Amino acid sequence: MPLHPEAKAVIDASEAQGGLSPVSDDITPAKMRAAFADSWQPSPNPEPVDSVVDRAIPGPAGDIPVRIYTPHGDGPFPALVWYHGGGWVIGSLDENDATCRVLCNAVGMVVVSVDYRLAPEHRYPAAAEDAYAALNWVASHGAQIGADGRIAVGGESAGGNLAAVVSLMARDHDGPPISLQLLAAPVTAPPSDRPSYVDYGKGHFLSRESMEWFFQQYPRDPDDLNDPYLAPLAASHLGGLPAALVMTAEFDPLRDEGEEYAHRLLDAGVPVTLVRYEGQIHGFFALLADQLSISAAAHARAAAALRAAFSQEIVR
Repeated sequence: MPLHPEAKAVIDASEAQGGLSPVSDDITPAKMRAAFADSWQPSPNPEPVDSVVDRAIPGPAGDIPVRIYTPHGDGPFPALVWYHGGGWVIGSLDENDATCRVLCNAVGMVVVSVDYRLAPEHRYPAAAEDAYAALNWVASHGAQIGADGRIAVGGESAGGNLAAVVSLMARDHDGPPISLQLLAAPVTAPPSDRPSYVDYGKGHFLSRESMEWFFQQYPRDPDDLNDPYLAPLAASHLGGLPAALVMTAEFDPLRDEGEEYAHRLLDAGVPVTLVRYEGQIHGFFALLADQLSISAAAHARAAAALRAAFSQEIVR
């Protein structure tokens, strides 16, 4: 279907500012982070939850900042460990604040949003290690935050990558059981010649040029691109992973790799729901929640999937 008018308005505004993640000869991670932060405005009326607490938890290379959202009501509650996007280079807890609040209330769960280390100052596997450490911390310290032992993981874009990665790590290392992996426009492979990259890699908010730049910042060397903990599509087998909700956008360069990952999960016997949002662009779930009305529908679908997944788990 055609590009949604709201999505076109986002693209037009972004192009006027040089794009979502403008790449130039003199760009540095610090400059890109500053430009990204300047382009984002917090919601003037954030949805209230019972409490929002910023704290630090132990990580493999020092403390990891997290933001913990607790719903109203009597706990303990299930928990979602959430990872923000930004190509492993930019982004923070702030840009996903609205979505974390919505999911916290809609599901009645604790949301732990994770501020993992960023590249290139901290290249792979730093972000993945922090993401997995946060999952393990929630599993072992849930009582401190009102969580009952049921845990899902989720994220958008590079955050969706990390949610898929920690699911792989938990399977491979006898880690905490995961009720659901919520993957919104996930990065599952390096930039490629998949049709969505060819057709929508320029002029559709997220560009191929930006993704190529991110993939220069995060890996240590080309061999890392063959590591499933960086590129989940590189995994030789995907059996034994948690059920997944995979959401993609029609006009997103990452669309095809996300859908390919969903189909590979299905082929491996993993229960998967795959949803493509027609007429939409990258960032539809969290980053652009205040600009795209489809975000509310995507949040409702995610909340329903999370409630269903948690209802099948025994509270330990």
